[in-house]
Amino acid sequence: VNMLLNVKLSENESGEYVSVLDLPGNVLIIPQATLGGKLKGRKMQYHANIEKEKGLELYSQFVTLCEKELAANAKCVEAGVLVKHGTYGNRQVLNLDTNGPYTHLIEF
Repeated sequence: VNMLLNVKLSENESGEYVSVLDLPGNVLIIPQATLGGKLKGRKMQYHANIEKEKGLELYSQFVTLCEKELAANAKCVEAGVLVKHGTYGNRQVLNLDTNGPYTHLIEF
């Protein structure tokens, strides 16, 4: 969580790269279990993915740690920063407008 919130991925008004904590900015966490799929022939298989119960436990812990870290940062509290998150194990539908053509995949 510390790495995620402190990595400098966004630009501020001056063009300087800053972290979520530097901005401060809201955090959106979307679970994506299908990233662990492997191609077999012309189909995807997900046999090597984590068990659903363990995945839910880890995801819940991650969301809670993000919320605690942001709540401990005075700048984030003052700005009313929020952590929004999807539901683990369910289909996620997301409409998103971004400032830039990139998505960051950070593996832990």
